[in-house]
Amino acid sequence: MDFNTITLKIKNGIGHITLRRPDNANALNATMAHELLEATIACDVDSSVRVVLLDAEGKMFCAGGDLGGFAAAGDDLAGVIKRMVVDLHGAISRLARMQAPVIASVQGAAAGAGFSLAMACDLVIAARTAKLTMAYTRAGLVPDGSSTFFLPRLIGRRRTLELMLLNPSLTAEAAHEWGLVTRVVDDESLATEALTLARHIAQGPTGAYAAAKRLVLASSNETLESQMELEAAAIAAAATGPDGREGVMAFLDKRAPTFRGQ
Repeated sequence: MDFNTITLKIKNGIGHITLRRPDNANALNATMAHELLEATIACDVDSSVRVVLLDAEGKMFCAGGDLGGFAAAGDDLAGVIKRMVVDLHGAISRLARMQAPVIASVQGAAAGAGFSLAMACDLVIAARTAKLTMAYTRAGLVPDGSSTFFLPRLIGRRRTLELMLLNPSLTAEAAHEWGLVTRVVDDESLATEALTLARHIAQGPTGAYAAAKRLVLASSNETLESQMELEAAAIAAAATGPDGREGVMAFLDKRAPTFRGQ
């Protein structure tokens, strides 16, 4: 599949999506948003994909929306933004709901939509010098990209509003302390660490990972009892599937399991 602003490579169970507008700080424009949607759909429907790794070329992960493009849109600005956001939100929905876990690998700045995109991923590895900021209201805009959904669930209402109203720039270490980042690594190790984690997850029980993702996503809309019903159904289905049976037998045999992603 040919793209202009991203690349997608699927190999050894890893769907590797790379943002590729380094000369524009990987800022999101309409083309990138649409190509992200196409790439996430491709990963979602490909049964060989057991983990998705999202990273970026250049010094920055993503500086947010392409404000220069917004300014050039003139009277069609509202239409340009709505079309772009529909594609971006479609891509984020696929990342959140696909079976495969999604890892974001963040270097440099993750601002605005770049911040939101990273927060929608399941795991986030950040370079030690990375900086994360919302930045929307600083430009008179409003947060999008699922941030108003995921951030309150990650860090609570107060800290979410601090990020959205005051626009602090968080270091990678601070973001880790807040629970926004899974792991902080040295800059020169970022690509290697992210790929190592992706390979590790690709060897795991994809079906169990998918069920865990669904349960966590559903939890905010369920009661205690209804959530436990979902848990009961999910663990029963996993235990009777190939990977569940393999995991139990491997534990009893005191050996490493070999999961097939089922």
